[in-house]
Amino acid sequence: MIRMFLDCDTGIDDSVALLYLLARRDADVVGIASTAGNVPVDVVTANNLAWLELCGRTDVPVHVGSPVPLVAELMTTEDTHGPLGVGYAELPVATAGPSTTDAADAWIEAAATHPGELIGVVTGPLTSLATAIRRDPALPGRLARLVIMGGAFHVHGNTTPTSEWNIAVDPEAAAEVFAACGSEGVGAPIVCPLDLTESVALTPDHLVRLAAAAGSEPVECPDPTDEPGLRSVADNEVIRHLVDALRFYLEFHHAHDEGYLAHLHDPFAVMVALAPDIVETVPARVDVELVGRLTRGMTVADERSMTGEPNARIATSTDVEAVLDDLIETIGGFAKSVAQSGNPGIVTGGGIDPVH
Repeated sequence: MIRMFLDCDTGIDDSVALLYLLARRDADVVGIASTAGNVPVDVVTANNLAWLELCGRTDVPVHVGSPVPLVAELMTTEDTHGPLGVGYAELPVATAGPSTTDAADAWIEAAATHPGELIGVVTGPLTSLATAIRRDPALPGRLARLVIMGGAFHVHGNTTPTSEWNIAVDPEAAAEVFAACGSEGVGAPIVCPLDLTESVALTPDHLVRLAAAAGSEPVECPDPTDEPGLRSVADNEVIRHLVDALRFYLEFHHAHDEGYLAHLHDPFAVMVALAPDIVETVPARVDVELVGRLTRGMTVADERSMTGEPNARIATSTDVEAVLDDLIETIGGFAKSVAQSGNPGIVTGGGIDPVH
């Protein structure tokens, strides 16, 4: 069993990442940290609790992080993810509440409980993890693996011309995490940057296949000619909320001339955390610009060890179609089993072949 700790700012693509993680029969989700980012931390927490209860997984503790970054004022992106972070979806309000242990202490406790076993994956700003490392500098050395969705190295940023969202929200936190990963005995995290994650693009055809895999009716195919905000009538509740969330994301990308598609940054990072062999990587010394007037939040990759030994492995390529096929099969099977039993679904598949 793979022990997993998810740190997220849920978020539409974080929602897909969470569903994929819950669907994997080989993953034991020991905790979820709610970090402010796409939406404020209380909304992130509510979304995480709602998805877990909808899927019958109230056994997974949700931990609340700081409402603000380490230094900067919080910026959120409801224009990308909707006023509640999940697009047009209206998730049932969870009856369970979050843990009394905050997100940073939850990181520390999870790593101490599963030393050398725990796999951490961060799909939001690095505020909670950086705070945990401040409290316990030895934390990174107790992780079996760390995967970070963030950064833009050889492509433009999606928040400023040079910065990616998760890093831009809390550059100081990102800088501290990368600095901590440069110490002796600490494994280099795998970084999934925009360079690669923007190639993992979901289309309406993928949503059709997802609904079919779940046995959901009717099978809906969102289209750019649809009235904006058209709501799903799918009989499978997980699929219905997922389609409503992803429709907002499709419309956002279409409005910004990126196509009627949805970049699945965060699900891809979770998939890499579970199976790192699905990506090729290059070692690099990664640092974050903190003071540049035009470049604050820029991630800089030294691939020639000019500034020090590598402290990260940057994901550079993957089999995108295999990734999307696995995502559809795994979440589809999970949604089907949840609908049939009212309990957490366990799929028999999950996982894709490594990149060679």
